[in-house]
Amino acid sequence: MAPLPTDKLRLCGTEPESIVDGPGFRFVVFTQGCPHHCPGCHNPQSHPFEGGYEVSVDELFQAVKENPHLAGVTFSGGEPFCQPAALAELGRRVKALGKTVMTYTGYTLEQLREMEDPQVKALMEVTDILVDGRYEERLRDLTLLFRGSENQRVIDMNKTRQTGKIELFDLEYL
Repeated sequence: MAPLPTDKLRLCGTEPESIVDGPGFRFVVFTQGCPHHCPGCHNPQSHPFEGGYEVSVDELFQAVKENPHLAGVTFSGGEPFCQPAALAELGRRVKALGKTVMTYTGYTLEQLREMEDPQVKALMEVTDILVDGRYEERLRDLTLLFRGSENQRVIDMNKTRQTGKIELFDLEYL
């Protein structure tokens, strides 16, 4: 398989100022294409890989830079790890601005690690907060912060890298 481009993304859409997709005001990138097809998915229009539209990493980064009030950028979907190279590049630029990167995925952290894919690893390395696990409609809970079902974890990737074990993000003070 040819490497995925690092300069373009296929998107379902963006949300320039979200307060529900991570801590603080966030620019949300909704990727197009998802292999999971979770029943009850909040974004079923993002499932087909041939849908959406193409946008450059430069264009997205410019949009992020225009808003000094953003705490960071959230990658959602679709499945962000289906386009890891370009998202990792965008993530590196966002972090250079002193902002955080949050990534949603239907994969578990353990599954991502097992992929042993350098592009997947690059996206994980720029991710500060990872929400992992498929959406499970039977475990839906609207009171959960930043996730839709009880099985999903909100992982503090910086602490996880430091300790070598999965550390959950402290949501108590948000």
